[in-house]
Amino acid sequence: MNKPAEKFEMLPQGQAGNPALFQALLEQETVPVPDYLASSHPGFRDDDLSVERYASAAFHRLEAEKMWPRTWQFVCREEQLPKSGDHLVYDIVGHSVIVMRGDDGLIRAFHNSCLHRGRALRMNGGTVRELKCPYHGFTWDLRGKLASIPCEWDFKHLDQGKSDLPALRVESWLGFVFINMDENAPPLLDYLDALPQHFRDYGFEQSVIIAHVQRRVPSNWKVAQEAFMESMHARVTHPQLMTFTADCDSQYDMYGDNISRSVTPMAVPSTHTRGVAESLVLHDILEESGRMADSDGGAHRLPEGLTARQYIGELNRKIFGEVSGRDLSHATLAELQDAILYSIFPNTQIWAGYCGNIIYRVIPDGDNHESCIFDVMLLWRHKEGEVPPPPARLNRLPDDQPFSAAAELGALGPVFDQDMNNLGAMTKGLRASKKGRVTLASYQESRIRHHHETLDKYLGLGSE
Repeated sequence: MNKPAEKFEMLPQGQAGNPALFQALLEQETVPVPDYLASSHPGFRDDDLSVERYASAAFHRLEAEKMWPRTWQFVCREEQLPKSGDHLVYDIVGHSVIVMRGDDGLIRAFHNSCLHRGRALRMNGGTVRELKCPYHGFTWDLRGKLASIPCEWDFKHLDQGKSDLPALRVESWLGFVFINMDENAPPLLDYLDALPQHFRDYGFEQSVIIAHVQRRVPSNWKVAQEAFMESMHARVTHPQLMTFTADCDSQYDMYGDNISRSVTPMAVPSTHTRGVAESLVLHDILEESGRMADSDGGAHRLPEGLTARQYIGELNRKIFGEVSGRDLSHATLAELQDAILYSIFPNTQIWAGYCGNIIYRVIPDGDNHESCIFDVMLLWRHKEGEVPPPPARLNRLPDDQPFSAAAELGALGPVFDQDMNNLGAMTKGLRASKKGRVTLASYQESRIRHHHETLDKYLGLGSE
């Protein structure tokens, strides 16, 4: 089927927006709707935020001192460390951590510093039989126990029984591995608040990374994080999505200090539009979304009497169920297709639902407060008991290469490029700001407000 005619009207931008749309769509579901899809919005003040939060090196240093060492941070999936000695290096504002699977199968994390002269033990990830310092040869086993030292006669003053590598806390949830440098931090499951309950049926433990793309971005890490915390920008930044994305009709929710959520209905046109044919909705969501079970808009014809939302939901139910080997007859249309995006403070976001899950992670670029490392990972399911395929290797793009150059991202690559095009300009504009403040929408940008309120609690800051 050729692409349907694009005859529809774009309305003035000030007239759109219906935050009650998602709850209205839930009322049309033919299966029981989980309680956790209900709205959960506490309400916030409308104070402006200081530009210094993004543009100040001093604020960046304050975060490095008081926030990053005290938060749970997602570092990898368990399937990325399948064998003994498999490890990666996680660098975060002056700290470097080795996350490694030991010869006993456990995943541990160690400060990446030799206890002799301080050299980093590992510069990159890989697989090793031991952790041997490349400078002088001090060696630790895969559990962090001191194994050997050079010229032992010259280190009689060293208490070898107290020379194991300093470890960090490591905890896993549904295959996601987190580290925390704070020995007194709450357990990970407490930190995640409502998230484990909300994700209990989605089968993330049967997931594998099928794409992992990373690139340096010229913006403060919070600017990049916040680009995915609201959908209001879609009309201008992603106009090709308007036929099937209810952008300004999204629902925004918060749970405790560390978890927030946006729910953007899919397979329904934006209220910025009028007169979008259902056939065009179906074609465009398959071609442009990058998350549905099929991406060929020309291969599907909408049966009479069905909406595009119903058709896509049932298509995803069938294919996602076949892939995972699960009966998804109980799944709502919302969980099979909508953009249900959770944020885990400070720097990770995970799409919920039964498949088509995306992970975003933003890491500050060392001491540079105007640069960050942006990670995109795509997850797919495998059947329980089935040997999963190996996870995709990291594709680290050069700074000047677009995400669309990563073929494994499919239709998502150009969408990310549209987002990235804003970020460098944000850095320039924040530097140039005469106003010196950032103004947020009361509702549609409330996840950003929530993020900064939690950040303030770590930094010991009151209301500005």
